Amino acid sequence: MIIDNYIRNNTMSLKKFVNNGLLVFLILVSLIGISQTAEDEKNFQQCKACHTIGGGKLVGPDLKGISERRNEAWLIKFIQNSQDMVQSGDELAVKVFNENNKIPMPVNKLTDEQVIGVLAFIANGGKLAKGELSDSNPELDSLSATHETRDIAQVLVEMKRDGSRDMRSVFVIMIILVIISLTDLVLFKIVKASWVHYVIIFIAVLIIAEIVFVEATGLGRQQYYQPDQPIQFSHKVHAGQNQIDCQYCHFTADNSMHAGIPPVTTCMNCHKLVKEGKQTGTKEIAKIYAAIENNQPIEWVKVYNLPDHVYFNHAQHVTVGKIDCAQCHGEVSKMDQIIQETDLSMGWCIECHRAESVQFTSNEFYEQYTKLHEQFKNGEITNVTVQKIGGDECSKCHY
Repeated sequence: MIIDNYIRNNTMSLKKFVNNGLLVFLILVSLIGISQTAEDEKNFQQCKACHTIGGGKLVGPDLKGISERRNEAWLIKFIQNSQDMVQSGDELAVKVFNENNKIPMPVNKLTDEQVIGVLAFIANGGKLAKGELSDSNPELDSLSATHETRDIAQVLVEMKRDGSRDMRSVFVIMIILVIISLTDLVLFKIVKASWVHYVIIFIAVLIIAEIVFVEATGLGRQQYYQPDQPIQFSHKVHAGQNQIDCQYCHFTADNSMHAGIPPVTTCMNCHKLVKEGKQTGTKEIAKIYAAIENNQPIEWVKVYNLPDHVYFNHAQHVTVGKIDCAQCHGEVSKMDQIIQETDLSMGWCIECHRAESVQFTSNEFYEQYTKLHEQFKNGEITNVTVQKIGGDECSKCHY
């Protein structure tokens, strides 16, 4: 009786409450649907290192008009895993591979739809289609203006990182919607069509499950970690504008597990003369002098970290594997403040090991692999990936 009286007296307010809950749900679904407006441009960033659109051949061929020269189904498979097609004997794939100095293209973990989006981006001359930038994402609307001072890939990385922080709010909203739907379905029955509640509950549970899965797989990882440093040091100025080689500061990367952090004396090689910066004046450089005078090291904060049970050797990758720093660390020369762009997950490393070819024939490190050398000479194999020399064995990376 009490409940009946309460419902009778508060029907309008309850109806507004439920309707508002449904409205929030619909708005949220629409936001989720438009949250990837710049995905095609973001996915193309990994292609930019080797290809241009109308700028001529780089490492790989010019991609202008690629959709007109090649079949779409073939392009999708080739972009996703070109080496699989080469090794399977696809005539066109082998021809393209040979024409481009037999340099293998890395595996791209893109769905068919994502590849089609990248092809559309290329067909549009490397620009987003008109109207793709959503009014609900003002950061994207200002990308063209931001591009002059910051790398667009860096902007997108930061946006994605900020978006991941909003997942907590989405999770709470989904829980509230489930509670509202269940309450109305069992008690109030304001919305007569019960299927509406079932649809809302079903979609909300799916979103909750996805968030839980993503958060669970991210435990122990710190993608987009960007800590403040004791000195406002700009890699864009040092590595980009002044073109200082990475190993001038990280001087143990070629012969040690760790890349090394430069001592204050390394900084003083330049800053004995350079005492004022264009961006920060004398304030930040004065901290270097203070460290020298007080005989105290600068306590830089390490950005890229791995779990204790993971073995990683910089020398093995830099000296033996000839891996460029940017392949793991991103375009550091365009970053004012370093950010961990990649997730450093096991899957990310394994995919690289499966796709990355080693300099097998001219490297003494690989002389012990006699069987592979014979297969290479006989033409049985055209390249040797890290996987073929044990790059996917557990004991290689785990103690």
